[in-house]
Amino acid sequence: MSTSSATAPAGAIRLPAVHLILSDQGCEALIAEYGRVQTLEAARALLAELRAMLLAARDGGDTSIPALLAMLSARLREQNASPLRPVFNLTGTVLHTNLGRALLPDSAVQAVVDAMRWPMNLEWDIDTGKRGDRDNLIEDLLLELTGAEAATIVNNNAAAVLLMLNTVALNKEVIVSRGELVEIGGAFRIPDVMTRAGAVLHEVGATNRTHLKDYDEAAGPQTALMMKVHTSNYAITGFTKSIELDELAPLAKKHNIPLAVDLGSGTLVNLEQYGLPHETTVREAIEGGADLVTFSGDKLLGGPQCGIIVGRKDLIAQIKKNPLKRALRVGKLTLAALEPVLALYRAPDLLPERLTTLKLLTRPAADMRALAQAILPLLQTALGAGYVVTDEAMMSQIGSGALPVDQLPSYGLVVRPTAEGRISNALGVLEQRLRALPLPVIGRVAQDALWLDLRCLQDHQQQRFIEQLGQLAA
Repeated sequence: MSTSSATAPAGAIRLPAVHLILSDQGCEALIAEYGRVQTLEAARALLAELRAMLLAARDGGDTSIPALLAMLSARLREQNASPLRPVFNLTGTVLHTNLGRALLPDSAVQAVVDAMRWPMNLEWDIDTGKRGDRDNLIEDLLLELTGAEAATIVNNNAAAVLLMLNTVALNKEVIVSRGELVEIGGAFRIPDVMTRAGAVLHEVGATNRTHLKDYDEAAGPQTALMMKVHTSNYAITGFTKSIELDELAPLAKKHNIPLAVDLGSGTLVNLEQYGLPHETTVREAIEGGADLVTFSGDKLLGGPQCGIIVGRKDLIAQIKKNPLKRALRVGKLTLAALEPVLALYRAPDLLPERLTTLKLLTRPAADMRALAQAILPLLQTALGAGYVVTDEAMMSQIGSGALPVDQLPSYGLVVRPTAEGRISNALGVLEQRLRALPLPVIGRVAQDALWLDLRCLQDHQQQRFIEQLGQLAA
């Protein structure tokens, strides 16, 4: 029976009592999954909304218990859906900051799973049976791969720069070229970081040209650090001059001032051997005379989000004693993911097969073209006559904070509204429909078309992508 009473007076609000819903056999599965307390609260909220609709003389729809259970199930499912969801990254940006940057290789994923399920020797030396240092878990690998004397890990590269400056240059000057005072995503600026770190910025040179004498003349008793910042997210062309590390290092040594390099993204191998643009490696910075180098773990390195500091042993020791280090340190999940990623670099010839980031960056255009041609008719059928789909060559971007001005030849699908199906904001509507799929599809709108770059659509994702295309037609 769909009402709470068979003899309810005319005009009464006919809704079943909440205990009848919860005691119904069809509710057992919901209680088993979501718990009785949550199910009860959701049922009360649902009945209150329907009652308000009926009192306002609006149609409340089918109010039978089976119908209410279906609504209750949908409400609980939505209420418990995680806001952090997997998506298809078809933007053409491989290391997309807003989509989580680097994807981890399988070895790192498994290591994280193990770390979540088991107690780990995070700060416990198994050999001695005494308390250990969590940095020791990955320090030897980092020293092997970079040539540095010591290393430490914090939660991202901004934290690495902050901690380094606060340790080495608190209340003292840091010399930086005006052409390297970068701003990265979220209005995060090097001058602001220095202020928060308690360091005093000493700008030298001009925006487009800085000379060695500018650094030389700026060095003085209050100078604690010379710093080079890698301008990984923009390029200045034309009448320019900057001082390279091999020129600046001897000057810093002459003044007995430590030299730091913020590589931003940072890579451990020469990317040119894989047909990619050159990016200064951490080893090159160390061998070039840098006393400290900071870089990210989740960009070109292809690991989890973290900030890595390598360099002179005495300076790293000071950094690790800074009270801020505890506030910025990483946990076992980050270290569990980072170690197997670093280990892959011991076999650089196998990296394009094993490191997900490098695999995506070096993906053959022919593979993407074949995939585009296979998907095209399926997507065209799903979209109907209102849009026309073509397979076209396009350009991928390595990353917004990692070689953003360097592009890679790619291939994908381009969707344009047809004249007969043209509606107001047709591309915006299509973009929203793609984002509304169970596993959202994220592309990019440009040049009056929606571009779906297939570089990052991996083999194990393709069937899932194809299966949900039919829902676009609904």
